[in-house]
Amino acid sequence: MQMQVIKNANVINEQGQLELKHIVIAGGLIEAVVSELADLPQDSRAQIIDAEGKLVTPGFIDMHVHLREPGYEHKETIETGSRSAVKGGFTTIACMPNTRPVTDTPETVKLILDKAREANLAKVLPYAAITKNELGRELTDFEALKEAGAIGFTDDGVGVQNAQMMKDAMRKAKVLGMPVIAHCEDDSLVKGACVTEGKFAERHGLKGIPNESEAIHVGRDILLTEATGVHYHVCHVSTEQSVRLIRQAKAIGISVTAEVCPHHLVLSDEDIPGLDANWKMNPPLRSPRDVEACIEGLLDGTLDMIVTDHAPHSAEEKAKGMELAPFGIVGFETAFPLLYTKFVATGKWDLSLLVRRMTSDPARVFGLDSGVLKAGAAADLTMIDLNAEKEVNPDTFATKGRNTPFTGWKLKGWPVMTWVDGEVKWSEQGGF
Repeated sequence: MQMQVIKNANVINEQGQLELKHIVIAGGLIEAVVSELADLPQDSRAQIIDAEGKLVTPGFIDMHVHLREPGYEHKETIETGSRSAVKGGFTTIACMPNTRPVTDTPETVKLILDKAREANLAKVLPYAAITKNELGRELTDFEALKEAGAIGFTDDGVGVQNAQMMKDAMRKAKVLGMPVIAHCEDDSLVKGACVTEGKFAERHGLKGIPNESEAIHVGRDILLTEATGVHYHVCHVSTEQSVRLIRQAKAIGISVTAEVCPHHLVLSDEDIPGLDANWKMNPPLRSPRDVEACIEGLLDGTLDMIVTDHAPHSAEEKAKGMELAPFGIVGFETAFPLLYTKFVATGKWDLSLLVRRMTSDPARVFGLDSGVLKAGAAADLTMIDLNAEKEVNPDTFATKGRNTPFTGWKLKGWPVMTWVDGEVKWSEQGGF
């Protein structure tokens, strides 16, 4: 593999400040990060890439995505999802098991890994289901799924309703040294509901999803985590009550971590313009109070990381309207620009905090050998133009999904080049 030198790159140093550096890539690894051009290896065959002062970060890591394959290839495939990921600056993505068939057998896990290798874009880490067919009735074969390459267990898309089933799952996962990742939702409180309980639901005569539907499972599972000692990770936190419970659990040393999505940091139910299902996701957009609680939780570390919950659907499915359309929005290609524009460019957050929550923090929580920019690390990198402003246009997305509430938003901070193991997988100039 040809040596590459990325010169004149702005990187975030250990003090959280921007510093101009030159990065040497060789053999798929970062060989050196130096301050002076004179310190670079003298290799006439090296490919020189001039970053021209653009930001270079570790590749983004997204621990909650939906690639839809197998079974829903009309929505997305592992290849199209991976294309969208690298275009958005993501180099490692973890895909959820609510496919058809459900990812509940070693064969399906291996299929996903094989498809990811064929795509040869982002690194794809598959989760396996906690229960067979995600029906909540019988545990899957955790040992065989781990052996096949699953990185954790979750019934994402539905909550595990039976507490004994969840406790048994946690015990098995603990023995295997594996995390349990939970979609927290009490079904008895949400049947027939499509948006959060609140003014928007009342105004449109819709049944609302109450905050406690999420928080009840968070509280239950924290107690089960305390009893079993497993690493428990809460999916897509959206409510003030959930943030409060997770903060309290962490304070007394319970092994809980958590994630939050860009849309739950940027939008509330008060922003929904009408009955457009591109604003329908699960968890739903909550109240401004919940948004502020999630922001505070991310800033103080209660919420460990940012994930997209990238959830593509076809235009025909989303055209069914707020009540009948499936939940979910796409997220890979807007995540960083959205949060950079909303919080960093306005001076509310430090750039280093946003980058950590999308790189080193998810790597730390899930024990991944990535998320850092230093000699010896995998050359998974993202170059970002912090100044160029573009309008969100779903017609330009690499994902099959066009379901986003951010159409027309003008954002800054767009990725322009992505490396995985030292190979450029996408660039603004050269494409894929």
